[in-house]
Amino acid sequence: MEPTIDFDKMGGLAPAMVQDAKNGEMLMLGFMNAESYARTLSSGYVTFYSRTRNKLWMKGETSGNRLKVLSASTDCDNDALLFKVQVEGDGLVCHEGTRSCFTKNIEVPAAVQEAAR
Repeated sequence: MEPTIDFDKMGGLAPAMVQDAKNGEMLMLGFMNAESYARTLSSGYVTFYSRTRNKLWMKGETSGNRLKVLSASTDCDNDALLFKVQVEGDGLVCHEGTRSCFTKNIEVPAAVQEAAR
């Protein structure tokens, strides 16, 4: 049985992580509403809901760096999504011209690192 995604917890949206199916690299985070989720499943390509433009957008529709869905899952609460994808195009997923949107390192204090050991 297919899980029902709980879009109500976040006012109609659910966070959607995108991961490279080949190497496990986290590529980006976007948000989906019920319509963008349905479009993603029917088209086979990740389609997000833009919170700033208030409309659907298929990742890569202008750049050609589309995200072909290879698998999809939800978390235990059915309120977050994970898509494992194959990147089409030149592989630069982020609008800043990098492969992943997660490129800005945050310095973790040494005391926190030490406590984690």
